[in-house]
Amino acid sequence: MKSQISLWTLFVLHSFNSPRKDEEGEEVVRREKEEKAVTVASDEKPEHSPKSGLFVDLYLGIGLAGLQGSSEVEGLAEVLRGEGAHVVPRRLMKKAIEEERFEDAAKYRDELKILAPHSLLKCSSDATTLGIRVQVRSVYIESRSQPLKGQFFFAYRIRITNSSQRPVQLLKRHWIVTDGNGRTENIWGVGVVGEQPVIFPKTGFEYSSACPLSTPNGRMEGDFEMKHIDKAGSSTFNVAFAPFSLSILGDDNDVLL
Repeated sequence: MKSQISLWTLFVLHSFNSPRKDEEGEEVVRREKEEKAVTVASDEKPEHSPKSGLFVDLYLGIGLAGLQGSSEVEGLAEVLRGEGAHVVPRRLMKKAIEEERFEDAAKYRDELKILAPHSLLKCSSDATTLGIRVQVRSVYIESRSQPLKGQFFFAYRIRITNSSQRPVQLLKRHWIVTDGNGRTENIWGVGVVGEQPVIFPKTGFEYSSACPLSTPNGRMEGDFEMKHIDKAGSSTFNVAFAPFSLSILGDDNDVLL
């Protein structure tokens, strides 16, 4: 017993007295703090940058504490760790702005630029081409979405206002839809919602539609092909609608136009 105690004592003393570089010690302390602060719902490492992972895992550790083992919780955690990695820094940025901590807000903004540039877009846009104004707003429809199955449903409303002096007709549409993974799809169609509306000066046309995504965020943009109808043989022209975000977080005023 004495020899065992002696050996153990020597081992402990050797461990405490061993020289260690300051930077190595700081690295060990930093890792220990991160291990205590971050509770991960799965033993597997998330496949994204350590910086973004720290934000998401910390959020999960706080929000899902005590619920590990549930397949639904683990599925949702995986969604947030992967395609929804921008969720936490965006919320933190909003909170920092509300509390006037602008330096912190700038740091979260820079984080978002790396994680998901599209997430900095608003869920609305407003653009005017040749006197034709196009306003768009999107909202997340939670009741028709199934996040655990990778199904996210967004509705959007478009208001077209003719501020010019000539009547126009909307002939075709072209959508460019980009999901959170950067996959882009081009969609062409005749008219909108089954119509090719004529829009007279100082009047407008509104309609609503929807867009499903397999990721919790994305973006849309595109243009309408129109022509003036007050003169025979008028050539067509394109009216752009500026990019807008599709996001489960939405904006501060999540209502359609």
